[in-house]
Amino acid sequence: TAIVGALVAFSIIALFLSLVKIEDVTLPPTVKYGMVFDAGSSHTSLFVYQWDSDKENDTGVVSQTLSCDVQGQGISSYANDPPKAGDSLRECLDKALKVVPAAKQRDVPAYLGATAGMRLLREQNSSAADQVLAEVAKTMQEYPVAFKGARILTGEEEGAYGWITINYLLDSFTKYSPKAHTWVHPEAASIFGALDLGGASTQISFMPESSVSNWNEASKFMLYGYNYNIYTHSYLCYGQNEMLKRLAKELIAVRGELMGNWTLLSCHQPQTWERHAGSLKLVCLCGRGNETKQSKSKNVTLEGRSNASACLAAIKKLFNFSACGQSQDCTFDGVYQPPVSGQFIAFSAFYYNFKFLNLTKGQPLATVRETIEHFCTRSWEDLSSSYPEENPERLPKYCASANYILTLLLDAYKFNETSWNNIFFQMKAGSASIGWTLGYMLNLTNLIPAEPLAQVKGHVPSLWAAAVAFIVFSLALGLAALLL
Repeated sequence: TAIVGALVAFSIIALFLSLVKIEDVTLPPTVKYGMVFDAGSSHTSLFVYQWDSDKENDTGVVSQTLSCDVQGQGISSYANDPPKAGDSLRECLDKALKVVPAAKQRDVPAYLGATAGMRLLREQNSSAADQVLAEVAKTMQEYPVAFKGARILTGEEEGAYGWITINYLLDSFTKYSPKAHTWVHPEAASIFGALDLGGASTQISFMPESSVSNWNEASKFMLYGYNYNIYTHSYLCYGQNEMLKRLAKELIAVRGELMGNWTLLSCHQPQTWERHAGSLKLVCLCGRGNETKQSKSKNVTLEGRSNASACLAAIKKLFNFSACGQSQDCTFDGVYQPPVSGQFIAFSAFYYNFKFLNLTKGQPLATVRETIEHFCTRSWEDLSSSYPEENPERLPKYCASANYILTLLLDAYKFNETSWNNIFFQMKAGSASIGWTLGYMLNLTNLIPAEPLAQVKGHVPSLWAAAVAFIVFSLALGLAALLL
């Protein structure tokens, strides 16, 4: 009788403990993934990102999971063989699927954004551009992901998304507070401007001190619950590679008609490189500078003379500064730009050229000018022996590219001795690469619905342990009563 009484008592206590103090317990958010191809003019890269499904003020807190460089040239180089553009993506797509759990792959939004190389191809041959995009879309649709499209970004989109990336990585939009255990908006956030130099275009994006008077150059974003209005402009044909082609054309033009193999003054060190004259007939050369009758049967040899001042003068002729007159809110070609303000991150070719010249450590403008001038006056024999591991096709271009960067930043964008110190040359922030793709994904997460956090019923741990203990005692007593 005593055992039965104890059994009943323990059972009642276990039941009571099982029912009281039940709480709603929120499960951790699930992880979402997204992937974006950056199809640039000279190469393509794939980035895989992840973020928690509950998001923060409607924008995902995104981190980079994978970056993969596609082998070969940019997809615009496959204009004559579009299927190869799609095939070139397969290796990186295979790598991406290895980092995304199989159960989540079909929900992964996958995008391809093409930039200035494809913008140029579209101007030259729109049907070829459409075929290239169709082939990359076809390839991406063969993979178990949620393909969302392959399209050509506008220059302004490219610039604006690069601006988002920079400020996200530098905690300008949101920052994790260990004390509050949540993401908070920085009270005194420093918003950075973005300077991007690609192969075929260059972009500048920043928040001006006053409102943008020409709203054709403005972009608006809602990120982490705050509105941002920025100035952004893209200059097609003013990327590094297209600049070098236009420079070659100008050097040829000043020598008159081609009547054989010419040796011309170039920015490059005394070395010779040949370009088939017919290959200079590209869209960026049309209507830009003096026209030259070109013979497809002749080669042109450009030989450097180590003349730094002549190189800088030749570079400046690529810009139409006179179109701005005396206006201070104009860059060149009559393009409106408010005065630069705040700090800037200069990435892509801005960074790579200055990194080679060891100019990414915040040196003053006078030191930068002196370093570039000294580099441009060195002989080719000196340079080639000093940098034996540098790509021999890239080494001759640093002089022209560095002078181009100076001209673009100082004469066009109107940075000066003081504001130069506000430019930081870098390619990464934390563990993530700087570029437009992360900003693109961040903006897209505003459009991807947040998932409510799942909730389950749960006990306070101490009560749960007590309930289990009384249940065990009840079972033990019940077994004892049966045996006795």
